[in-house]
Amino acid sequence: MLDYLRTYLQAKLPLTDEQFAALARLLLPRELPRQQVLVQQGEVSRYGAFVVQGCLRSFVVDKKGKEHVLQFAPENWWISDQHGLIHHEPALFSIDAVEDSRVLLFGPDFYEQLPQLGPGLQTLFYDLQKNSMKAMQKRLIATLSATAEERYLDFIRTYPSLTRRLPQRLIAAYLGITPESLSRIRKELARA
Repeated sequence: MLDYLRTYLQAKLPLTDEQFAALARLLLPRELPRQQVLVQQGEVSRYGAFVVQGCLRSFVVDKKGKEHVLQFAPENWWISDQHGLIHHEPALFSIDAVEDSRVLLFGPDFYEQLPQLGPGLQTLFYDLQKNSMKAMQKRLIATLSATAEERYLDFIRTYPSLTRRLPQRLIAAYLGITPESLSRIRKELARA
């Protein structure tokens, strides 16, 4: 799994063997079976993950028991409740595996150790956080102002590999619509 991460990182910045070895010491390779919870909403977050294989999701459950998917994390994606992890506070959302997954887990010390690993890695993770913030802001605006069809088309652009991999109910929970509405949208797009 670490070789996979090294390939991912090398495509973004040059790393010395020493830098990668120091980074690798901060990561825990794990296999998460489908539906295994990594972070439970309301409990102190202990880990985030880099997805090597499979798919994780972040989600909240409302007072009526309805799930709302915030994000999916397929291969090469990072996922965590950063605020809860860094500040040792209860997680704002849950994270679980939607497929059998292979991940590299990182704890709160990961962010604390980045400066010692070199400016390149620190800059990379700062850029990843900026991209995550931008994506969440775009998603919020789309949720508030875009049609269900527009949100579905954006889902396809954001997660092209997941359209056929995920159950319709999870995609619908991400879009904020019913599975029946998603089915109707898919049929209308197929006819167009």
